[in-house]
Amino acid sequence: MQSLIRFLAPPGPCEFLPDRVRRLEYEIVRELAPDEYLERMRTGWRRFGHAMFRHVCPSCRACQSLRVPVDAFRSDRSQARVWKANYGQVQLVVGPPSASPEKQALFLRFHEFQRQLKGWPAQTGEETGAFLENPFATEEWCYFLGTRLVGVGYVDNLSEGLSAIYFYYDPDERRRSLGTFNVLSVIEAARRLGRPYAYLGYYVRGCRSLEYKARFRPSEVLDADGRWTSFSD
Repeated sequence: MQSLIRFLAPPGPCEFLPDRVRRLEYEIVRELAPDEYLERMRTGWRRFGHAMFRHVCPSCRACQSLRVPVDAFRSDRSQARVWKANYGQVQLVVGPPSASPEKQALFLRFHEFQRQLKGWPAQTGEETGAFLENPFATEEWCYFLGTRLVGVGYVDNLSEGLSAIYFYYDPDERRRSLGTFNVLSVIEAARRLGRPYAYLGYYVRGCRSLEYKARFRPSEVLDADGRWTSFSD
């Protein structure tokens, strides 16, 4: 690993739970091996591009890393319906991250929809740059209906599992539950590759945008003592 800088950001309003204060620790890296990042994920770190971060909030531990044990996972009825409705109709193409006007427009449409629905902050489209430059090879998962791009996800293929970084989709296709389909696709790909886990990032009880991750059962969360424990409501 080649680290450029490590620092604590000032405390500020939490984007997940607005009534609380959050603080993030950052480390910006030039180079990072996949197994080095996996070790960091085991202690609660995540990353966007070359920026790794973890929550070190003064009085809150609501943000918990969540992973799904692939062999134990079983779809519930709703997830099974989503899989049946999309598998074979929505085509997945996996490749290296790349920029295009189509992807940027989809990203902006998705965020504008979420801004109106959930109060997400406005975006400029420049944020997609963090998905293109990475310290090790990252996969871009593009979902198509015919020739039309309807979803884009970014996934780290690690020795212990697949790690879902981010996903955005066409709001006009929300009835397809493409976010759920993407997670199911990540779990299925991990199973096919023989990886034991699918890492889904942070789960935050009370955050409307992140609570959906708890629906993928069974799952495990990283507790305050650094142990992976079975998730329960």
